[in-house]
Amino acid sequence: MAAALQVLPRLARAPLHPFLWGGPVARLASSMALAEQARQLFESAVGAVLPGPMLHRTLSLDPGGRQLKVRDRNFQLKQNLYLVGFGKAVLGMAAAAEELLGQHLVQGVISIPKGIRAAMERAGKQEMLLKPHSRVQVFEGAEDNLPDRDALRAALAIRQLAEGLTADDLLLVLISGGGSALLPAPIPPVTLEEKQTLTKLLAARGATIQELNTIRKTLSQLKGGGLAQAAYPAQVVSLILSDVVGDPVEVIASGPTVASSHSVQDCLHILNRYGLRAALPRSVKTVLSRADSDPHGPHTCGHVLNVIIGSNVLALAEAQRQAEALGYQAVVLSAAMQGDVKSVAQFYGLLAHVARSRFTPSMAGASVEEDAQLRELAAELQIPDLQLEEALETMAQGRGPVCLLAGGEPTVQLQGSGKGGRNQELALRVAAEFRRWPLGPIDVLFLSGGTDGQDGPTEAAGAWVTPELASQAAAEGLDMATFLAHNDSHTFFCRLQGGVHLLHTGMTGTNVMDTHLLFLRPR
Repeated sequence: MAAALQVLPRLARAPLHPFLWGGPVARLASSMALAEQARQLFESAVGAVLPGPMLHRTLSLDPGGRQLKVRDRNFQLKQNLYLVGFGKAVLGMAAAAEELLGQHLVQGVISIPKGIRAAMERAGKQEMLLKPHSRVQVFEGAEDNLPDRDALRAALAIRQLAEGLTADDLLLVLISGGGSALLPAPIPPVTLEEKQTLTKLLAARGATIQELNTIRKTLSQLKGGGLAQAAYPAQVVSLILSDVVGDPVEVIASGPTVASSHSVQDCLHILNRYGLRAALPRSVKTVLSRADSDPHGPHTCGHVLNVIIGSNVLALAEAQRQAEALGYQAVVLSAAMQGDVKSVAQFYGLLAHVARSRFTPSMAGASVEEDAQLRELAAELQIPDLQLEEALETMAQGRGPVCLLAGGEPTVQLQGSGKGGRNQELALRVAAEFRRWPLGPIDVLFLSGGTDGQDGPTEAAGAWVTPELASQAAAEGLDMATFLAHNDSHTFFCRLQGGVHLLHTGMTGTNVMDTHLLFLRPR
């Protein structure tokens, strides 16, 4: 967005109202102004799920400092409080927790992404940083969200702390997105490299986060309830910032404090689906065979309280409020947008096309076939609680511009070796869909961004596009189809107009999946 602000500094920074665009205002100025509003709404969504406020809404100390209240549960404090954590948002969560708990905290260990402390320092986000004499030991690892030796050392330190606790102790576990990669502890004889290779192969073939975590849990010492088992008989309170569709606690960070409900047969089914069972190393086969014959059965976690403290739903609700304050009719489509990124892009492109008949009375009924196609595509995606009819009805009412919001985590099947992330890929694919469908006479903008501020191994959170993007790319000699074929969306957006379409926020210190914004304004 920095480039956009340089192009139109006064317009982009001024208070904006959607009804002021049109007529003599240049299309470029309109797009830039709308892009700035999209960025503002995205940042409001992120701001609603920052670690500090969420921790303080969930935890409190009684006036005497003898009890910790977690929602409606009370826990006795007597120099018995320990802390562990892992995830992209855990640095800020730990800082907020230590500020609140003070001297009650005896010791802590957290595993966070490599470079995040330096990034927070550069951004001046002091509230996300631990104090100089903190009792929390920090490990950084999992570069590019992949488990590595540094993350393994952190996981072993967390396990050691948990195993040293007694029935008189209380363990506070902080969990957020990215936790799986930051808590790798493979069951021997599986090596970290073998587990990492298997995870990469599954991800490259389009495995969902649920499928990835099912495999991870079965091969891990700490996931699938393993951490809770290590901490037994201590009481365990897990505070969870969800980055998974539907907020299932057994899936987030692979459920280290939740008893696994998955069997070895579930793992084999997944491996068969992606054609990987025959290629498994001997060590993985050994662990799977042991788990299948474990006479003790699955772990139980009756000593654990798991609490979701923030999610995509909360982020979208705040963005919706901000959109309405700007004069939009705002509808949250779903907080569970999922499926292959190609199909999700087709859905948004077709939705924008169908919108034109809703906005234009003279075209009412002209898109019966497209309406049916849109509903069929929505049914194929199986999006929970999709508010499609509400969105279409809102457009038909003709009460002004519309902002449709959604959250979730589409998947990308890698076919090339380019650089990008699912948000930039989705945005570029939506731009390609805009080219397929006639969209006039409405102005359209789509933005997709990762709430953690990092889309794949790039410094961008995502990107925004308009129907004009295809012609702009062609004018610069950029072929969208070629970049998409190589999963090279980041390179495309960097080259197009000096990177003006990229969404840069820096690492946010939180993580609740992705946010999608679709703006539709009748001319």
